[in-house]
Amino acid sequence: MNKQQFKKSIRFSISIAVITFVLAAIFSVISSSVLNGVIWLVGLFIVLIIVLMGVFFDMLGIAAAAADEKPFHAMAAEKVNGSKQAIIIVRNADRFASFCNDVIGDISGIVSGTATAIVVLQIANNLGHGEGSSFQIIIAVIMTSIVAALTVGGKAIGKFLAINASTQIIFSVGKIIAFIENKFKIKVLTK
Repeated sequence: MNKQQFKKSIRFSISIAVITFVLAAIFSVISSSVLNGVIWLVGLFIVLIIVLMGVFFDMLGIAAAAADEKPFHAMAAEKVNGSKQAIIIVRNADRFASFCNDVIGDISGIVSGTATAIVVLQIANNLGHGEGSSFQIIIAVIMTSIVAALTVGGKAIGKFLAINASTQIIFSVGKIIAFIENKFKIKVLTK
């Protein structure tokens, strides 16, 4: 690796750290404020959505790293919508995967843990058990275990799909990004 590549890598690392800080703060504030205003059953549903979001983005990152660029060149030659975006994703798989897996995926894991803790407190309080009670500890262990199992199991399935259907997954993402770029006249991906 040369000096210029190293500097580029450092700049990307710093920018991704800043983006992570901002997104983590936003997701934490939103999830905490939303969870405090809903019943525990809705809170469980929100935790499930956060876990699924982490699983989904983890799958996207793996698919980008596993995808081959060649099929997208054939599509781009035929001017298939989304193929150019798919090429950009595959060419920048390290950055795309870092954003999907590390930023969104890891933030989802942290926020789901915090959200689970809030739901556990809501359940314990609704059933008349105060903080630190043995009932609350049992609920916390069960809920944390379920969330961890869903996260790890979901990511395992996502990795299987990402490796075995990387072209279809990245092409779908490319089409979505192309739609957003065309509809809102904004550039989502840069070369």
